[in-house]
Amino acid sequence: MYRYFSSAYKFGSIAGALSIVAFIVLSFLYTDPTNLNLIFGYVITPIAIFLAIKFFKEYSNNGYLSFAEGMSVGFVTYLLEAVISLVGIWLFLIIHPDLFDQIKLSKLDVLGKSRDSIVAQVGESSFDLTLESIKNMVTLDIALNDALWKIIPGLFFTIIISIILRKNPN
Repeated sequence: MYRYFSSAYKFGSIAGALSIVAFIVLSFLYTDPTNLNLIFGYVITPIAIFLAIKFFKEYSNNGYLSFAEGMSVGFVTYLLEAVISLVGIWLFLIIHPDLFDQIKLSKLDVLGKSRDSIVAQVGESSFDLTLESIKNMVTLDIALNDALWKIIPGLFFTIIISIILRKNPN
């Protein structure tokens, strides 16, 4: 089992740690680091998945890769990245509640400035529901959102990368 997932563990852990570092660095540069951290996740996730699958194929599986093996390695990679990122960001926001308050205020400010266009597009009740959900937001919500936006694209990238790198013995 370790043979199958050794590269996934390595690259998933590295990507998760880099996501935490990116969030911390961005929090010093911006009042709301969440959006830029999501963009960073869109870049690091496919790189980690590609490297994990490529390393598995070349160094653990004699140059061969089935679609199922690629999907398994990719799944472990992006799931581990998401879990590590979730825990790290959540702990960082617990340790720094002032940052959480800044993020919440920033999201409320953006929502307030976009009120007219949001109401025109989705209606008053949807706007009020969104406003209420932001007011009731907790630190885990931010960390969970970050993790989900690593898992969803991770699945997409894993499918594509597994197809591209697939090579079965004849």
